[in-house]
Amino acid sequence: MIKLYENGVYLLNGTEIVEDTGNVQVPLTKEEAAQNTMAYGILKAHNTSENMERLQIRFDKLTSHDITFVGIIQTARASGLEKFPMPYVLTNCHNSLCAVGGTINEDDHMFGLTCAKKYGGMYVPPHQAVIHQFAREMLAGGGKMILGSDSHTRYGALGTMAMGEGGPELVKQLLNKTYDIKMPGVIGIYLDGEPMKGVGPQDVALAIIGATFKNGYVNNKVMEFVGPGVSKLSADFRIGIDVMTTETTCLSSIWKTDEKIQEFYDIHGRSEDYKELNPGAVTYYDGMVYVNLSEIKPMIAMPFHPSNVYTIDELNANLADILHDVEQKALVSLDGAVDYSLQDKIRNGKFYVEQGIIAGCAGGGFENICAAADIIKGKNIGADEFTFSVYPASTPIYMELVKNGAIADLMEAGTVVKTAFCGPCFGAGDTPANNAFSIRHTTRNFPNREGSKLQNGQISSVALMDARSIAATAANKGFLTPATAMDVEYKGQKYHFDKNIYANRVFDSKGVADPSVEIKFGPNIKDWPAMSALPQNLLVKVVSEIHDPVTTTDELIPSGETSSYRSNPLGLAEFALSRKDPAYVGRAKEVQKAQKAIEADECPVDALAELKPVMDKIHETYPEVGKGNLGVGSTIFAVKPGDGSAREQAASCQKVLGGWANIATEYATKRYRSNLINWGECSHS
Repeated sequence: MIKLYENGVYLLNGTEIVEDTGNVQVPLTKEEAAQNTMAYGILKAHNTSENMERLQIRFDKLTSHDITFVGIIQTARASGLEKFPMPYVLTNCHNSLCAVGGTINEDDHMFGLTCAKKYGGMYVPPHQAVIHQFAREMLAGGGKMILGSDSHTRYGALGTMAMGEGGPELVKQLLNKTYDIKMPGVIGIYLDGEPMKGVGPQDVALAIIGATFKNGYVNNKVMEFVGPGVSKLSADFRIGIDVMTTETTCLSSIWKTDEKIQEFYDIHGRSEDYKELNPGAVTYYDGMVYVNLSEIKPMIAMPFHPSNVYTIDELNANLADILHDVEQKALVSLDGAVDYSLQDKIRNGKFYVEQGIIAGCAGGGFENICAAADIIKGKNIGADEFTFSVYPASTPIYMELVKNGAIADLMEAGTVVKTAFCGPCFGAGDTPANNAFSIRHTTRNFPNREGSKLQNGQISSVALMDARSIAATAANKGFLTPATAMDVEYKGQKYHFDKNIYANRVFDSKGVADPSVEIKFGPNIKDWPAMSALPQNLLVKVVSEIHDPVTTTDELIPSGETSSYRSNPLGLAEFALSRKDPAYVGRAKEVQKAQKAIEADECPVDALAELKPVMDKIHETYPEVGKGNLGVGSTIFAVKPGDGSAREQAASCQKVLGGWANIATEYATKRYRSNLINWGECSHS
């Protein structure tokens, strides 16, 4: 099904794989052939330095959503922002439900609208589109580069190299600075064959994630999709695979393009943005993942990571053993905080789930929902525990599904169809009952990602599946069923894009700033607190230790309802590590008292008595350390932190609580390490 090559490979004429065993005869040197990747060409076109080994990238466009754009713009304003120097789109698809904090979500939206007017950006109101679907429909372009403050910023299937980073990297672009990285490695993803009926893009993506995540095969590299199998996939299918590449921990992605991608741009009224992309006749890749699409079966990623994959058939055939294995892994992921068992999900020898959701940038596409409607038409979800919700990824998609009857088929079966919203992806809305099991065509299934709270004794589970198998399970009233087990006639309905939906509702300044506009600030929107300058000497105390093999950004700063406080740095910091180490905030604040004393020109020992014996010991060897050259703060230890989200708050929350450093064996992603550095925290590995 999937093969990983041990060495680099040459790809000849886009179809022949020749592994680099040291004596390969090709007409180009390895260095010359490496310059024939699509990724190299795009990076070169956007590199402002003369050195292709040390890139300084300027992006074509930026995009953020409503739990990141306030902090980004506030930081840029504090640094002298006068206007957006490039197209910057502010979408509102995360804090769309004012579930907590009164007006604070809508206050953020008004902040975004007035900033779009003042600085010359675009503003997409709530429920119009999720961030990545709007970018596909309106922003992507062949050979272009887009930087987004969301980890799933991936538009490679459309010929656009896109990267998801923490907000400080977008601030740098707004201030006409560059994105500075070493030339990344490029891994070929060679697609062969054609998917069987009932297999969808999430199945292919999960198979690739399962093969590459744990061994780091594509970590911080660019995935370049090539091979004859690409042409067998629709644009929507490619997009569905592409958006999930974030879960491999790659840096970015790019695909060869063809007439199906050209048709995508034609449908959206942007024919001029299409560009044909292909690797060169002789192209060198640092590695190769061979994927036989014909052998991919419906997949399921069991809790609590997208890489914990099985075929659905395999799970159903070995229920007791696999569920026991998940329970054992949960002992590590959940730190034994709650009793966790899946054995009650086995009913009459079958696996029963309580919830199905198709949503967001991964699941909410037109073809996914049409296929789900075809599967469930004439059936129903029953009147028991099982519930089924579908979120089209944009209003234009929603409207077309209304027109072609798919929405009617879904609703008649008992499906709840909702507006474009990312909530199911990060725990805002649709939280299952305690101990319930949810299957979702979304992006992640980390612990508590669905919204439950360990600190309150709650736990529910999320497994990732394709929309087709979720619909098949819904048609089977909650009993886990692969779509390949259903005899379905897929209509393959054609998509028509209504440009007037956005033209009538989205604010577009056309890049023209209006300095006279007054920004609207809600009472929750706060400036960043003053940060201490880096001193000559640092004294740090470890105030939290996390020994899990991998620590996610969700565990460092939870998502869900806490997202409403992301415009308030000190308010948000109160939630730091709350699901992993609830005492962390208090311990960090105790240490921070010493630093505040230093800044007030007072003795830090008076603020933190435990410092005295430490300082006495330091002075035995370094008598000069003290007033004017010392900083005191906290640090955390984690084995491999930073998997998942691009959210810089996983670093900034530590910083505003007095954090000076992180100690880690390694970092899960470049994004997290960049966030630490951008927030002035020393990174030890």
